[in-house]
Amino acid sequence: MILTTATQVALIAAGVIFLWALLLGVWKFAQIMRSPTGQAHIYVDIAHRAALMYSFATGLLAVFVQFSAWNAVVNTVALAVVVFFFVSAIASYCLHGALRDTDNQMHPNSPTMTAAMVALIVGEVGGSAVIVAGFIVEQLRSWG
Repeated sequence: MILTTATQVALIAAGVIFLWALLLGVWKFAQIMRSPTGQAHIYVDIAHRAALMYSFATGLLAVFVQFSAWNAVVNTVALAVVVFFFVSAIASYCLHGALRDTDNQMHPNSPTMTAAMVALIVGEVGGSAVIVAGFIVEQLRSWG
């Protein structure tokens, strides 16, 4: 089977994010073992869980872009936007886990944080919607 460029990018990204998640699990375990309460910093825990979730979400997007009605540019750009925000979120969690500077990055809220969250929502949901729509259109074509 020949994979599209978008599918190849998605699968590589999914694999890299998955390996990142496994390494975050090691970091989480190390913090748990050193902690008097037996817990890792909340953002180390969140980074680990988010990376696992995002790795599998990226793998799912690979299937959708492989069987999409949209052209390679549309699929690749939409995928790149989604993966950028997945990686940005994980990196943000890692930063807060390393700095131990907060247990809630949303409070106190700021205009910058609000803008970043709106961009993340639009990017992740919008990019995913484009990808899923391309998959649905292609599947509907095969029904007739």
